[in-house]
Amino acid sequence: MNIPNVLIVPYPVQGHVNPLMNFSQKLVEHGCKITFVNTDFTHKRVMNSMAKQESHDESPMKLVSIPDGLGPDDDRSDVGELSVSILSTMPAMLERLIEDIHLNGGNKITCIVADVIMGWALEVGSKLGIKGVLFWTASATMFALQYNIPTLIQDGIIDSDGKCITFHKSISPKKNISLVNYMFSLPIFTNRKNITSQIVNMLCWLAFTITTLKVIYSMILIS
Repeated sequence: MNIPNVLIVPYPVQGHVNPLMNFSQKLVEHGCKITFVNTDFTHKRVMNSMAKQESHDESPMKLVSIPDGLGPDDDRSDVGELSVSILSTMPAMLERLIEDIHLNGGNKITCIVADVIMGWALEVGSKLGIKGVLFWTASATMFALQYNIPTLIQDGIIDSDGKCITFHKSISPKKNISLVNYMFSLPIFTNRKNITSQIVNMLCWLAFTITTLKVIYSMILIS
């Protein structure tokens, strides 16, 4: 059986690249090869940050890059502009990269792990017959809040544009509820009210990571 080669596609900012890099290291420890796809701009910064360069020819983690569609002087802190450029440029580039890997006799891509924000990567994989899974890079608490945005709007915590409504207008003083307690009253935390936020975060993250590993392993077996 060939060594699994997992293609990792993070959103090109530090808070997304680092968690997926750590996750990739765990996959390497479990015998997988990694093809880690950054944008050209992020790839250059990652490589420059490494004090000592090791030969990547024999490394189980191969760092590669594709263009994000922006020019060298464009403002990548403009997330809207960056995201639009990524969506219009990177899918075709990623497809070409995968095809080149397969044509050049390297380990064929077994599956794709894409940042939730880079969900289009799974569409590219599906087109090429490669299964994939989405990865949430932020905390479980943030996931809970975003997952429950409709509830937050319904309860008057935020408006339909995502703007905060002043707390005294949205929650009656009779309820005497703090924002933290309100968060833990959301459906995803209903059964965890008596657990501290750090423990909940750790357990949710661990469960999510284990589930992701199981999905990847099952795809490897199927392939």
